[in-house]
Amino acid sequence: MKFDKPATQNPIDRLQVIGQPHDRIDGPRKTTGTAPYAYERHDVVKNQAYGVVLGAAIAKGRITRIDTQAALAAPGVISVVTYQNAGKVGKAKAITAHLLAGPEVEHFDQAVAIVVADSFEKARSASKLIQVDYQSSPGQFDLAAQKDSAAKPDMGKDQPDTAVGDFEGAFANASVKVDQTYTTPDQSHSAMEPFASIASWEGDKLTLWTSNQMIAWARRDLAEVFGLPKENFHVISSFVGGGFGSKLWIRSDAVMAAVAARAAGRPVKVALARPQIVNNTTHRPATIQRIRIGAGQDGKITAIAHESWSGDLKGGQPETAAMQTRQLYAGANRMTSHRLATLDLPEGNAMRAPGEAPGLMALEIAMDELAEALKMDPVALRIANDTQVDPEKPERPFSHRDLVGCLRTGAQRFGWERRIAEPGRQRDGRWLVGMGMASAFRGNLTMKSGAHVAIDRRGTVTVSTDMTDIGTGSYTVIAQTAAEMLGVPLEQVQVRLGDSAYPVSSGSGGQWGGNSSTAGVYAACMALRGAIARKAGFDIDDTLFEAGKVLSQGRAISLGDIAGNAGIAAEDSIEFGDLDKQYAQATFGAHFAEVGVDAATGEVRVRRMSGAFASGRILNPKTARSQVIGAMTMGLGAALMEEAIVDKRHGYFVNHDLAEYHVPVHADMPVQDVFFMDEVDDKSSPMKAKGIGELGLCGSAAAIANAVYNACGVRVRHYPLTLDKLIRGMA
Repeated sequence: MKFDKPATQNPIDRLQVIGQPHDRIDGPRKTTGTAPYAYERHDVVKNQAYGVVLGAAIAKGRITRIDTQAALAAPGVISVVTYQNAGKVGKAKAITAHLLAGPEVEHFDQAVAIVVADSFEKARSASKLIQVDYQSSPGQFDLAAQKDSAAKPDMGKDQPDTAVGDFEGAFANASVKVDQTYTTPDQSHSAMEPFASIASWEGDKLTLWTSNQMIAWARRDLAEVFGLPKENFHVISSFVGGGFGSKLWIRSDAVMAAVAARAAGRPVKVALARPQIVNNTTHRPATIQRIRIGAGQDGKITAIAHESWSGDLKGGQPETAAMQTRQLYAGANRMTSHRLATLDLPEGNAMRAPGEAPGLMALEIAMDELAEALKMDPVALRIANDTQVDPEKPERPFSHRDLVGCLRTGAQRFGWERRIAEPGRQRDGRWLVGMGMASAFRGNLTMKSGAHVAIDRRGTVTVSTDMTDIGTGSYTVIAQTAAEMLGVPLEQVQVRLGDSAYPVSSGSGGQWGGNSSTAGVYAACMALRGAIARKAGFDIDDTLFEAGKVLSQGRAISLGDIAGNAGIAAEDSIEFGDLDKQYAQATFGAHFAEVGVDAATGEVRVRRMSGAFASGRILNPKTARSQVIGAMTMGLGAALMEEAIVDKRHGYFVNHDLAEYHVPVHADMPVQDVFFMDEVDDKSSPMKAKGIGELGLCGSAAAIANAVYNACGVRVRHYPLTLDKLIRGMA
C-alpha cells in the first residue's frame, strides 16, 4: 500500500480499540518471568557453551602478541578465538568500529578475544589468563582540545550547514542578544538488559537470538561482517529489555558469539558484563554548542544561529544537535552548522532522540536567557516566535503543529502563573524553590513496514512482523490495530514479533516504530479485509467488521466461518511517498519543572514535572504515558547526574558501571503529569499518529536547568548541574 496522499476516514477512526488505554498484552509474561530474553533462551538449541569477551587494555595502537595457551589449558575451556583464528570478520558499513580488534586497536575495551567454556565462571576465569602485548599510539580523547580541527561531516541526505537570510547583519543590529556556549557530556544508554546473543551455526547458516532493535538491519550487518548472503542469517529478538538506540545495530556480543560458535562447533551464548557496555559498545557523544539569538524588544527573533561540535572515531557521524533549531522557532535570518572531530574514544552513535535531546539542552537554556534579558515570560516568548511553516523553507507548511496549545495547556496544568520571575525569591525551609520550562521538539520519521495477518477457523487473528518491542508497547498497539481493523476483541489477537522469518517492519528506533509498524499492520489488514469480503461474496465498500463478524446487506458471517479449515491470510507493507517533503512533520510539547536547591549544599531535588504533548493520534494513552514519564526521568538524569567521564590520558570512560555512572531512581522523580493534546495528523500515516517515545526527553533537561536558575540564581551552562557547579555561585 502506498501512502502518498493525506489519510481520509478509515476503520481506525472508529476508536473502539485504538486510542484506548489498554494494559500491555505482554505484561503477564514479563511479570511472571516467562517472556524470553536473548541470554535466557535455554530452550531453543541444545549444548550451549558460554563465551566471555576480553577487551583491549589500550585506547589506540596495535596488538603485537597474543598468548592464549594458558587459557586453552584451563579447566572446561573449549576454544579461544582472536583475530588470528577467527576467519573472515569484516566491518558492516553502518557501524563505525570494527567489532573484533586486531592487529589494530581502535578504542579501549574493543573486543580482542573470546573464551568459550562449559560454564560462564570457567570462561571468565580463563579470559584473565590471556596475555596480550600492545604497542600504544598517541590518541585524541578531548573534544575541547580537538574543536579547532573539527571538519564538516558527510551527513548523507542531511546538510551539515544551513543558512537563510543575513544572520550576521541581523544579529549585529538586534536590540537584545544572547551569545553563549553550552556543553553536554558523553552519556551511556544503561539499558536494563545487557547486550546478549546466542549463536548457532548449521553449515554456513547462522541463527542468532539477540537483543536488537532492528531485525532487518541486523541481518544486513551480519551478512556484511561474514561475507555471506543475508538469507543465511536468521535473527530472533522476541523481547528486548531496553535499547535507547544502542541496539539499532549489532555489537560485539553478536559477532563474538558467532565467531566463537563457529570455532567451538556448538552454540555459544555471550552477554557483555555491565562494565563492558560503556566502553565496548556505543555512547551519546559530548557536544560543544554555541548559540546566538537576537531579538527585538517585542521578543520576536530576528537572528538565530546554532553551531555544534562533537567527536567520533574516524568515519563516524556527528551528534546533530542543531537540527531542531532549523524548525522550532520563527526568524528570518538563521544559520546552523555541525562539525565533527576525530576522537579515539569508543564509538559515538544514536541514543534516545539523537540530535534534539542534547540540542534542546542548550537551545532552551538560551531561550530562557533571552526571556530574562527581555524581561519577558518564557512561555510568552516561545508563543511569540511560533511558526506554522518551516522557517528555512516558508513554502513548506507543517502538517500539524500545536506548540502553542502545548505551551498554554502545560502552563495552566502546572500552575505556571505562580512562578516568581526573579531568581531566589521562593523558599521552603532550607530549600530554594524554582520553576522552569522548555519547549519539546522531535522530527516525525516514518519507514516502510510490513506485516502478515491471518485468521483461523476459530476466528483468532495472528499478526506476524519482524517489529521489535523494546519496552515501548509494540505488542499491544499492533494487537489494537488488528483488532480495530478486523472488528474483533483485543483478546482474540495474537502477535508474533522480532523474527526475521516474518515480514520486514520499520523496527524500533527514531520514534518511528509505533506509527510505522501499525501502519504496516493497517496495510495488511486492508488487504485481508478485501480478501474476506471477496470470499464472502460482499462488496468491500459496503462491508462492516464488528464483533468477530462480517456484515453486509443484512447478512452476517463470522470471521471463523469465512476462514474455514484452511484459514485466510494477507500480507502487505506500507510505503510512504513524499508527503514529508511537501509538509514539515514534527512532534511538539512543553515541559515544566519545579525544583528545590539546598541553600547550604547546592543539592538539587526535582519536586515535580509536567508536560503537554502534541504527537498525532495517541494509539494507547497508557503505554504512551509510560514512554513519556520514562523519557522525562531520563531527562532528569541528563540534567543532574549523567556523565561518562573521560580519562584524557588513557582514553576511556572511567565510571563504567552503575555504581559510578548514576541514573535516576524512583525517589528522584516523585510527581509527573502528562497530557496529550487532542490531535490527528492525516499527512503522517493512515493511523494519523506520530511518534511519542523520544519527545518526552527532548527539552526536559533544560526545563530542570531553567528551574534551578530560577531557584538559586546560578546559571549553569555545562551539564550535568552537579552541586559543585552551583555552590560556587551561591551566596
